[in-house]
Amino acid sequence: MKHPDLTTRQGRKAWRHDMRMIAVRPRRYGLWLLTAGFLLLLTPSALDVHSLFGLWPPMLGALCMLAGAPLLAASVLLRRRYVRQRLASPALIDRIKAE
Repeated sequence: MKHPDLTTRQGRKAWRHDMRMIAVRPRRYGLWLLTAGFLLLLTPSALDVHSLFGLWPPMLGALCMLAGAPLLAASVLLRRRYVRQRLASPALIDRIKAE
């Protein structure tokens, strides 16, 4: 992996793009599940819906939110791991070449 050059505008743009592309699916699915869970929590009071497919909407909402939170946590951990590897790689390469 090439060390990012953050002194130039193109380098910063490439770095931001690279960071946005890490763990896209877990982050996207986690946000969708959290949003759906929040909306399901609001349906009984907002729309007076007390049964959805024979199930209780707040229970479905809580399950969606419980499924979405680990996905968001996983995306954060994946991003942290990637950034650490990316920033440490030049130092590791220099250390390997010195030996």
